[in-house]
Amino acid sequence: MACPICGKDADSKYRPFCSRRCADVDLGRWLTGAYVIPPEEAEVPGDDEPENPPRRPH
Repeated sequence: MACPICGKDADSKYRPFCSRRCADVDLGRWLTGAYVIPPEEAEVPGDDEPENPPRRPH
């Protein structure tokens, strides 16, 4: 298995990384927000309805 940071062979002690340095680089990326899971696009309520619905007579 290759280290996801530098591509070298992984060390069983730091798996999936090759060294403590690469493990720390990965942790730093998580802590600074470099890795982000994009949000799913939420449907806007009423998006399928007309913008100005017809008014009912009083």
